[in-house]
Amino acid sequence: MRILLLHGPNLSQLGSRDPAVYGTATLDDVVEAARAQAQAAGADLDHLQTEHEGDAITRLHATRTDGTDAVIINAGAWTHYSYALRDALELLSVPKVELHLSNVHAREAFCTTSVIAPACDGSIAGFGKAGYPLAVQAALALAAERPA
Repeated sequence: MRILLLHGPNLSQLGSRDPAVYGTATLDDVVEAARAQAQAAGADLDHLQTEHEGDAITRLHATRTDGTDAVIINAGAWTHYSYALRDALELLSVPKVELHLSNVHAREAFCTTSVIAPACDGSIAGFGKAGYPLAVQAALALAAERPA
């Protein structure tokens, strides 16, 4: 089983970016939490963080043929406006889990809208670093339910 964990813009700054909202865990910390959960389940976790929307879309396109079994995406700000990212997610037949560190439903009004949510199988939000192992568990469970 192979999972792609994809992070969008500004998530490279975790640990120092508004710790009251995003916590003090760094990007490496959250990736390691996800990777540990994946490894415990016998799965591999690939990771990409990019500030460039086109790079994220290119990586999602690659999942169609590279053996990726599930996608976890924390799209950052792209969550709220990137229809191009949504289109790329809709092309995928693998399970897709939307992930956010903060509770986006309890934040500014623009944060409550996710244009990528309709292209995902489910969302996990508000659990900080603990959301990463949960997202891996969800992705694995969804992938196990898919017909071979």
